[in-house]
Amino acid sequence: MAPLTASDASPPSPVPARILVVGGGGRENALGWALARCPGVEQVLVAPGNGGTTALAGCRQMAIAETDHDALAMACRAHAIDLVVVGPEAPLAAGLADRLRSEGLAVFGPGADGALLEASKRWAKDLMREAGVPTAGYWAATDRQQALEALARHGRPLVVKADGLAAGKGVTVADSLEQCRDAIEEVFAGRFQSAVAGEPAAAPSLVLEERLHGPEVSVFALTDGRSMVLLPPAQDHKRIGEGDTGPNTGGMGAYAPARLLDAAGLEQVRQLVLEPILAALRARGIDYRGVIFAGLMLTDAGLRVIEFNCRFGDPECETLMPLLGPELARVLLACAAGRLEEAPPLSIEPRCSACVIAAAEGYPGEVRRGDPIHGDLGDAPDLQLFHAGSRRTEAGSVVTAGGRVLAVVAQADDFDTAFERAYDGLGRVGFEGMVYRRDIGHQVRTRRPALP
Repeated sequence: MAPLTASDASPPSPVPARILVVGGGGRENALGWALARCPGVEQVLVAPGNGGTTALAGCRQMAIAETDHDALAMACRAHAIDLVVVGPEAPLAAGLADRLRSEGLAVFGPGADGALLEASKRWAKDLMREAGVPTAGYWAATDRQQALEALARHGRPLVVKADGLAAGKGVTVADSLEQCRDAIEEVFAGRFQSAVAGEPAAAPSLVLEERLHGPEVSVFALTDGRSMVLLPPAQDHKRIGEGDTGPNTGGMGAYAPARLLDAAGLEQVRQLVLEPILAALRARGIDYRGVIFAGLMLTDAGLRVIEFNCRFGDPECETLMPLLGPELARVLLACAAGRLEEAPPLSIEPRCSACVIAAAEGYPGEVRRGDPIHGDLGDAPDLQLFHAGSRRTEAGSVVTAGGRVLAVVAQADDFDTAFERAYDGLGRVGFEGMVYRRDIGHQVRTRRPALP
C-alpha cells in the first residue's frame, strides 16, 4: 500500500476563531482564559462576565444577561461567533442551547431536555435506574405528607434533595430524623423553588435518598452524545470551615488529579456510569452535547453516583483548565458539531493543580459587597487568578459583588508545592473581610502551605 500523502490525509478539524462564553462566574472566567490561549482562537467574548474579564488576554466582556436569549443570539450573528460555550446550568435548563442551535450555531452545552439531568433530581434518578447506573436508593415525594410518611417508614436519617435547580443549596445530609423533617418542611415551604426564565416556578417536590458514606470525587466527560473525552478526576471542598466543618457552600477549593481514582478507576467510571447514561439519553431521543459531570462517592460497596450535573463544576473548572492542552477549543467545537472523532486528542499536563477560593465575609449567607479588590499575581506561568463574584465600577476599579469572589490556582509537580504557590498567590491579592480555608487539599498534602 502506498504511503499517505498530504493530499490523502484527512483535513484538520476546524478551529473556532470567535467564541462566546455565556456566564459570569469563576468557571466562565477560567473557560475564557483557557480558550483564548488556544492557537487559532482570535477572540473570546464573555457575557455577562465579571470584574476580571477584561484582564484576561484575548477576552472581551459583553453586558448581556445569560437570561436574554434574543440578545445573545443577536450578538452571535453580529460577531460571527463560531462556537458558544454555555457555562451555568440555569440557561441550559431554560433552553438557551436550543435557541442558539435553532439559529444554526454550534453550542457546547445540552438542550433543555438533556439539562434535566441536573434540573430534576427525580428525572435523573429515574434515568440512572433505567440505565443501571449504581446510585443510592431513593423515594420521590410531591407533597409534605408523602415525604414525612416515607421518612417514618424508613425510621432513619435520609438525604433530602429539593427537586430542581437550587444553586447547590437544596441538599440536606441529615444526621437525625428531626433534621430530615425540618429539611422536608423547608422544601415544601418553597425555600428552594426556582423558575426557568419566562416560566412560573414548579410546585415544590423532593427526593429522599439513602445516606452513603465514603470520599467524594468529581469526574467530567466532554461528549458529542456518543463518544467522550475524560478529564482528570478532581476533588472539591464544600464545607465553609477547616476540617470540613460548617455549612455547605458552592465550593471553597479543589485539586486535581484526585488520587482517589487511578486510570483503572476512571475507566470503570466510563464503563459503569458515563457510557450507560449516554446510551439512556440517546434511547430517550436526547442528543446530549456538552459536559457530563458525575459526582461520585466511593463507598465500601463500590462507586455510587450522588448526582449528575450538565456543566463544569466550580471550582473544579478553575482547577482543571490550566492542565488542558491547546486542542481544547477544537475539541469543544467537535463536541458541539457532533463529530468528536474528528478532533485531535486533548493533551493533559501530567501535573498537580491546586485551587483556593477567597470568599466574602458572611458567605455562604448574606455577604458584604462593594469592597475594593487589590493586588496582582503578575505573569507567573504556573499561577492564575480567576474572578467570580466581582464587578468593575464605572470608575474602573474592581469591587466584590458576590459570595465567592476570587480563585487562586497553581500548578506544580507535586501537591505540596502547588498549594504553597496557591496560598502564596492568595497573599498577594485581597479585599476587606476575605474568608478562605487554610486546609484545602489536606487529603494530598504532607506539609501546610506558607500562610499569608
